[in-house]
Amino acid sequence: MHVLMVIVAGLVLLGVFVLFGWLWGASAAGMALAAKAFVPVWLVVAGVNMWVGVSHAGYTVRQESPILLLVFAVPAVAAGIAIWQLTRG
Repeated sequence: MHVLMVIVAGLVLLGVFVLFGWLWGASAAGMALAAKAFVPVWLVVAGVNMWVGVSHAGYTVRQESPILLLVFAVPAVAAGIAIWQLTRG
């Protein structure tokens, strides 16, 4: 359940980034740039989530690594699709 909540939080954060990109740039290019900026920020957040799982929840790095991949990949792929859609045309 925690993994699903973190993934949903990532998708919401992506939406916030794209919204701010639209507010600041008022164009598809601004929204695409914001989605590109989201990816490294989300990598840090996913890494912190992994660190919490290892240091506080008692999981090993080996146990948390697939979770890190899943938690990072779903919103990052959504960002990639958003970037692709916004830069087409």
